[in-house]
Amino acid sequence: MPAFENPSIYELNYTDLGTIWEAARIAGVKPGTIRVWESRGKIERVQLDRRGALYHLPTVKQASEVKPGRPKAA
Repeated sequence: MPAFENPSIYELNYTDLGTIWEAARIAGVKPGTIRVWESRGKIERVQLDRRGALYHLPTVKQASEVKPGRPKAA
């Protein structure tokens, strides 16, 4: 189960989906980082048909706003 889950397949809006390149642009990272996030379970791809991997861009944006590492002590 990914840390940032996509909405249900029935709640998806096709205009919110994008390729790995669009996901990287939205997140401000390289496409390789999107692959790492996926392999580590931070995000997941949306598989609609044989067109290949698509990503829910609002979920990717939300995941990009969480910085890695431990929180600072209070």
